[in-house]
Amino acid sequence: MGATSLSVKSYCLSKRGAEETYPFGPEPLVCKVGGKMFALLSDNSVSLKCDPAIALNLREQHEAVKPGYHLNKKHWNTVEFHSSLTEGELWDMIDHSYTLVVKSLTKAQRAAVEA
Repeated sequence: MGATSLSVKSYCLSKRGAEETYPFGPEPLVCKVGGKMFALLSDNSVSLKCDPAIALNLREQHEAVKPGYHLNKKHWNTVEFHSSLTEGELWDMIDHSYTLVVKSLTKAQRAAVEA
């Protein structure tokens, strides 16, 4: 069974230092770490940061993975929940997004997240 917006929200917010924000109004939910977005969550999809080469590969392998909706299409994928993707595959994509963002933080920001 595929993921739901609630399970994705719970998983994203379980990441160390993750925070729930609504910078664009009541929707979408934006999950940030160190003040930087790693997931943008709507009712039926999640947009995630991704290494450009991996992003293209995921789009080729999975019909549910599309270029980031209203985001930099080189660095972001939008993943539909109701698809053939398993929760594990989606969790891996969330982990990748989170890791990329944490790596982009300053040393002081990373230390604060890891504390």
